Parts: sequence; structure tokens; C-alpha cells
Amino acid sequence: MKQDISFDPVEGVSVAIIPDEDALTPEGQPMWQVYLLNHNSFPLENVIVNANGYGQQEDGEKVRTSTLRFLFEQVAPRTAVPVEPIDSALFHLNNQYWVSYYRGSQIFDKKFIFVPDSIVSDNFTHIALLDRVGVLHS
Repeated sequence: MKQDISFDPVEGVSVAIIPDEDALTPEGQPMWQVYLLNHNSFPLENVIVNANGYGQQEDGEKVRTSTLRFLFEQVAPRTAVPVEPIDSALFHLNNQYWVSYYRGSQIFDKKFIFVPDSIVSDNFTHIALLDRVGVLHS
């Protein structure tokens, strides 16, 4: 049963959204990329990332994006893997990345939610694993 499963806290795993200056939109704006980062000294096994967005349009209409699922058999120690490109037109929504993975036989999961309008240059930080700046959620 669910109560019999131990859910230990997730440590050393984060999600980052960074601008990709090498890829531009037709309007000349940078494209954005979502990364999963493993800061740990051990690999993450059987990683599933569920990605979706939800919130309201400016006119008050509720909106929900499709849920996309990504599987990574392994995320090596101290590495970052690209998850998906993201359109800046979605930054006014809650952008949720629900990450589940195994370490040995123990399962871990955590939701990383980028709240509306949090993906802005004022929130940029240096992301050492990528040696780039972006918005980091731990």
C-alpha cells in the first residue's frame, strides 16, 4: 500500500530553464531549454519527467497544456540532461516538472513548479553544471 512506501526527500536534483542564445525565434528572441540536473555523486536510474503547464490567460480563461513524459534510463552523476525546449509564451503559466527516479530500490519524486512570470533575467543564477545562467529550481 501507499503508506508502506518510504518517500525520502529529494536532494541534489534540480531543474533549470536557460535561454539558448545559439537558437533564435523568427522574432530574434532566444529559444529556451529545460534541463534536469543531477548534482549527486551517484546516478539517477529510470528517471521519468512529467511536464505540463497550467494557469489562466489574461482574459481569465483557464488553460492547461498537454502533459509530456520523458524517460531517461540513467542520469550520470554531476551532469545535466536536456528535457525539452520551452516557448517563452508559456512563462505566464505555472510550468510543472514532476521528476521521479530510483536510487537502488528506493523511489524518489518531487514536483518543480516555476510559478507565473518567474522565468525572467532578474531570477538568473549561474548554473555550474552547464556553465551558463538561467533560472534554477531546487
